[in-house]
Amino acid sequence: MADPTPAEVQRFIAQGLPCEHLEVEGDGRHFFATIVSKEFEGASRVARHQKVYRALGDRMREQIHALSMKTLTPAEWASAPAATHHH
Repeated sequence: MADPTPAEVQRFIAQGLPCEHLEVEGDGRHFFATIVSKEFEGASRVARHQKVYRALGDRMREQIHALSMKTLTPAEWASAPAATHHH
């Protein structure tokens, strides 16, 4: 399987998880995703990550180990320091 692009990873996540904000950076081998979703409310960090893995499904089973993510609820994102908001 060809290495996915950050745009593809972003599209896969967006298809499976309603996100308020979604940003994926990466070089094809390692990815870093910032994911803000109402789905994360009341969920532990592990449960949040499982939701993202479920959204990605089999498409990224091989690449998943190379995905680091920051999972936030809209409220956590709103109160995060400005430094976490990349533009």
